[in-house]
Amino acid sequence: MGKWDTIRNSGAGEKDFCYFVRVRFADTDPMGVVYHARYLEWFEAARTELIRHKGISYKEIEEKGLSLPVIEAFCRYRHSVTYDELIRIETRLTDLDRLKLRMEYQVYGEQKPTLRVEGYTLHCFTNQQSKPVRAPKSLIQFFEKIQFGEPFNLKGGEDVKERAS
Repeated sequence: MGKWDTIRNSGAGEKDFCYFVRVRFADTDPMGVVYHARYLEWFEAARTELIRHKGISYKEIEEKGLSLPVIEAFCRYRHSVTYDELIRIETRLTDLDRLKLRMEYQVYGEQKPTLRVEGYTLHCFTNQQSKPVRAPKSLIQFFEKIQFGEPFNLKGGEDVKERAS
């Protein structure tokens, strides 16, 4: 990864995860402003890296027979982001139960540290047949640790595949 590629690190606060992106020319529309749908892609990247940073990869969750599809997404655009800006996406898990979780995102510019964009995604737990399922206790505990800012590693916990069937 080159120095101008996506950069990531941990938090603005114990419960937040910061993901940094340098806006590329390909991310902008003809007016030089970030294309509106790009934020949803960055939300996905920030969410995936948050989970990885806390101890497991999204791929590991899928290998155990579970998925977390987006069932609702929202994005509010407050101020434009333009080519070559370095932005910070603060990501946090705000709501969690055995069936679904909600992640919230706030996008800030590095040069002008004002809130540019905010949004959320709502996800439900599904099995390999895309049927909604209750998440296993070990996975809920993992996400609770993310939600409340505690370190945790799912490995060695309850068998996720067994609960997903």
